[in-house]
Amino acid sequence: MFSASNYFTFTTRIERHLIATQKVQELYEYIKQFTVVSQQEFQQIAGLLETRSYDKKVTLTRIGEIENYVYIIQKGFVRKFFLKGKNEIITQLAKEKDLVCSSVSFLSQQPSEYNIETLEPCIFYALSFGNLQKIYSMGPNMERLGRLITLDWLLQKEIWEHDRLRQEPRDRFKRFVAENIDTIRRVPQKYLASYLNMKPETFSRYKHLIK
Repeated sequence: MFSASNYFTFTTRIERHLIATQKVQELYEYIKQFTVVSQQEFQQIAGLLETRSYDKKVTLTRIGEIENYVYIIQKGFVRKFFLKGKNEIITQLAKEKDLVCSSVSFLSQQPSEYNIETLEPCIFYALSFGNLQKIYSMGPNMERLGRLITLDWLLQKEIWEHDRLRQEPRDRFKRFVAENIDTIRRVPQKYLASYLNMKPETFSRYKHLIK
């Protein structure tokens, strides 16, 4: 007999399957931004990624540790920062579909100069340094994929760092708000001010520009 409990178990399995399918599709959409991959190549990549979940305010990487993972954010928000005296200087605010890790530490396998912390409950696709080398060994197309993702990552980072130094605080604030209104809603003001390279009181003065 197909009881109510059996029906609940059956529908729960369907929901889990649909969620898993959606996550795989999101990962595929992310990868194909950079290069065409065959179904076999994608399955090989997906098999080397770990799905990891963390609560809010969890430190993924600490200063002095060697970064062993690069994270693709499937859900949530993360900050990356270093310490200048007692001050936390935020250099990255990352959300869904962004990459985050202590990049110099990851690529050089030397101790990190950054902390990485979740700002919301998060779900990641995590790729270890060792598994990245396995992907590169799959052939020229996988090497190209890795090169293009890294290039895009570094270009975004350099453009933002250049704007932080070149633009006046008001202009920097207006541009950031225009392009990142979702970030304004989800990230505490003190973190936004640090990321925008301005004092919290300066940030407060510009809040009237948010429409």
